[in-house]
Amino acid sequence: KNKQIFAMKKMSKCKIIDKRSEHSIKAERDLLSVMNHPFIINMHFSFQDAEFLYIAMDLLTGGDLRYQIFKQKIFFEDQTKFFISCIILSLEYINTNNILHRDLKPENLVMDSEGYLKLTDFGIAKIYRKENNKDTSGTPGYMAPEVMNAQNHTIAVDYFALGVIGYELMMKKRPYLGKNRKEIKEKIMSYQVQVKKNMVPQGWSVESADFINRLLQRKPANRLGLRGPTEVKEHLWFKGYDWKNLYLGKIKAPFLPKKGDNFDFHYCNAAEKMGPETEERYRLIKGSQKFKEGFIGFYYFNRYSNKNTNKNNKEGNEKENTEFKNPHLEYLKEEEILM
Repeated sequence: KNKQIFAMKKMSKCKIIDKRSEHSIKAERDLLSVMNHPFIINMHFSFQDAEFLYIAMDLLTGGDLRYQIFKQKIFFEDQTKFFISCIILSLEYINTNNILHRDLKPENLVMDSEGYLKLTDFGIAKIYRKENNKDTSGTPGYMAPEVMNAQNHTIAVDYFALGVIGYELMMKKRPYLGKNRKEIKEKIMSYQVQVKKNMVPQGWSVESADFINRLLQRKPANRLGLRGPTEVKEHLWFKGYDWKNLYLGKIKAPFLPKKGDNFDFHYCNAAEKMGPETEERYRLIKGSQKFKEGFIGFYYFNRYSNKNTNKNNKEGNEKENTEFKNPHLEYLKEEEILM
């Protein structure tokens, strides 16, 4: 009604049940229903029909960081620093609220038209608990060693992934490479990657290398970020950085995505092909009780209204009135005082 354009995530119920992803889909929807921050991709509505689930979210037209890495090939230090600072603000928001993203990677960082990165995909995000050694999902290459080794872990896992992204932008490759999770794990356990002074690319500072090295520490006890995002922001690389104006969107991004050239529409719009075995499996799933009743309460309408139009979703009504703490509200208050 307000003519706003959204991005829509459309998910097949059959495929979700077939992959046993019901819990992660519901968990993502529940988290998104209580989160609202300018450095994450926010949900505005969720609904369903007979065969699909839908989530309407912020539309960002700059493409994801992986796509831009593929197109751009080389990023300079100031551009990388800006990307990293955007990610830090998103992590500060979720970590303050006791959430571990656990799948931080370039594919889950989407750029708006002004060059600002926003965090998305909370499908395997978890509320922190001390005993979480069984939570071993993630993307090989960005997973912290403690997750790969099925050990208890903290928000430090997100900062290890941040280090991998920083290394990738600086060195044009990931620090630990392998064909599969097993190979990558073996590499991580055999040696500690470090950006040495003679490896620092021309035009990059030693502070940038030190920042990345401290994030990539294999032992969480030695890793920057273990004690929270404040110590990450206080690193020398960010000395004097204007976090307030970054949050307010007043810093001009050093990299701007090209207009109209930020998505591979061949893959975005490609119809999914199914073989006869999959079709038969989906046919059986459609007749199951789980298909009929497994997604009750998925509805969520208009996060900015006190009324939830889905009267049957009592849980949704309770969650809608709950907002996460925003550690950056002080920047807005300062702005109001100046005005």
